[in-house]
Amino acid sequence: MPRSKRYIELKKLVDPDKVYKLSEAILLAKKTARTKFDSSLEAHFRLNIDASKGEQQVRGGVILPHGTGKTKKVAAFVTSKSEAAAKEAGADLVGGKELIDKIKTTQKIEFEVAVAEPELMKDLAVIAKILGPKGLMPSPKNETVAKDIKKAVAQLKGGKVNFKNDDTGNIHQIFGKTSFENQKLEENFKALYDAVKKAKPSGIKGNYLANVSINATMGPGIKISVE
Repeated sequence: MPRSKRYIELKKLVDPDKVYKLSEAILLAKKTARTKFDSSLEAHFRLNIDASKGEQQVRGGVILPHGTGKTKKVAAFVTSKSEAAAKEAGADLVGGKELIDKIKTTQKIEFEVAVAEPELMKDLAVIAKILGPKGLMPSPKNETVAKDIKKAVAQLKGGKVNFKNDDTGNIHQIFGKTSFENQKLEENFKALYDAVKKAKPSGIKGNYLANVSINATMGPGIKISVE
């Protein structure tokens, strides 16, 4: 993939042979953030897992202490008795079977994360092939299937993020904005890192995290030491 002159110049600021401390990496990531907008800071975890095996899939959720700087659009699949609570908590789309039927018919997804009451999971099966590939299918593992739907929605609107490894065994997750104070970015990253470590599959032996890096939006990767 060809890189722009801008990217090549920014990459010169990063020592490819150095593993930076988190505090150093955050300062450097901010220095290499040259977008005209408030860049996001992204964390990338390369895992020693076999992503083709179901028992080695890594997924989970964590409430970042200071949020990500972006409010996600949340869909809540609920029974009629919980619609008011979901709306009160800030859900952007609320509904039951009629919302499921709409998605099945239109194939359109107008949200970034979904939560569901346990009673609705059997109905969601008909759109699992639509939601699943995009990582939007609610799951008990990341607490997006919840009896307390109001709490689940409020957490997502307030800074909770869900993560899942991709087909190459990597996890990519935004953990803040370059406008955040450095201390807040460090606290957010550490919360995310702890959650990824905690989600280690029981069958994985030896080194679970191959390497970890961060970068600003469209900026070069910066390897970090977190141990």
